[in-house]
Amino acid sequence: MLLPSIFGENLFDNWFDLPDFRDMDRVEKKLYGKNAARLMKTDVHEQEDQYEVDMDLPGFKKEEISLELNNGYLTVSAAKGLDKDENDKKGKLIRQERYAGSMQRSFYVGENLTEEDIKASFKHGVLSLIIPKKEAPKLPEKKQILIEG
Repeated sequence: MLLPSIFGENLFDNWFDLPDFRDMDRVEKKLYGKNAARLMKTDVHEQEDQYEVDMDLPGFKKEEISLELNNGYLTVSAAKGLDKDENDKKGKLIRQERYAGSMQRSFYVGENLTEEDIKASFKHGVLSLIIPKKEAPKLPEKKQILIEG
């Protein structure tokens, strides 16, 4: 039996408002609702001497984002908090769908990089990173000493 298109594909899911336990990725997340899996989407472009990384962080301010380099892993963290005083000034809250929370993502960049090597900028909800390719320092070659006699 075909249903009219006004009901959409998930008529009974919306009607009964039951979670779909077969697909746990669709379960609502407190911070970003059902779209949480689409956050921190990242593009990595390889250049001759560096990597260019663009990460979507919509709704965040520069002050809410932190970068940490530890044991060769670059960790990008973003935390958002809602100001309760701001809600009180705007009047009575009827429904709230925005929450406070945090997320993070890590990338292995190599143990030879330092914090000074990585350049970061944040504009229009996109975090842009420039990560240089840096090879490990080469160990000196072993040279044999000839023994006379």
